[in-house]
Amino acid sequence: MEMFAGRTARLVVGNDDEVPLDLMLEPWGDVHQILPKEECVVVTHSSAGDGSWPGTQLGDEPFQVDHRRDSVTVWANGHCFHLFDRRGNEIDPYIYGGCPAQSPTA
Repeated sequence: MEMFAGRTARLVVGNDDEVPLDLMLEPWGDVHQILPKEECVVVTHSSAGDGSWPGTQLGDEPFQVDHRRDSVTVWANGHCFHLFDRRGNEIDPYIYGGCPAQSPTA
C-alpha cells in the first residue's frame, strides 16, 4: 500500500430494499448495482493543502449525494474515486487521471 499525504474520505452506500439499487458515480457516469442488503464504499482523495475538496459544489465536502427511490448518485471529489465492498475488495478497479492517490487503498 502506498502512503498518501493528502486526505481520504469514505462514503458507505447501502441498499435496505428488496430490489437492486443503482449507484451512479459522477463525474464519469459509472453505474454499479447494489444488491438487496449489500453495501458499497466510495473512496475519494484530496491533495489540497488547505483541506478543501475541489470538484464538488461545496469545497469543504468530499461527496454530494442525490437519492431517489431506485438510485443514488454520488458526485465524488474531482475525478478521483474508487469503489469497494465492505470487506475492502475493489469493485471494477480503475484510476482516472488526476487522482492524487495512485493506489486505491491509500
